[in-house]
Amino acid sequence: MAAERTFLAWLRTGIALMGFGFVVARFGLFLREMAASNEPAKLPHSSFSLPAGILLISLGIMVIVASAIRHRRLVRSIDRGQFRQTFGAVFGLWLAGLLALIGLAVTVYLAVL
Repeated sequence: MAAERTFLAWLRTGIALMGFGFVVARFGLFLREMAASNEPAKLPHSSFSLPAGILLISLGIMVIVASAIRHRRLVRSIDRGQFRQTFGAVFGLWLAGLLALIGLAVTVYLAVL
């Protein structure tokens, strides 16, 4: 049961990343519309939000695929009675670091805007 709860938590994380990626990708469109309604001559350069959003969506897809693979390996090893602590926290740490970098990049982008 714990393995299933962990798998479902990773699925929720992947879905949240994809949803947040969609919001970030559309944020540039929102900024352009706001600028166009206020000052038609001056449109902000918002080419960063689309790649950042696509990156987050791709990251969400990778999290879901990796969690499915990890869950399958974990269940198989438990069924064989050969469970070892080889399913460490490295994946989670890489994900946290990558999200921190994306968050920093978005923060810098918004500060420059």
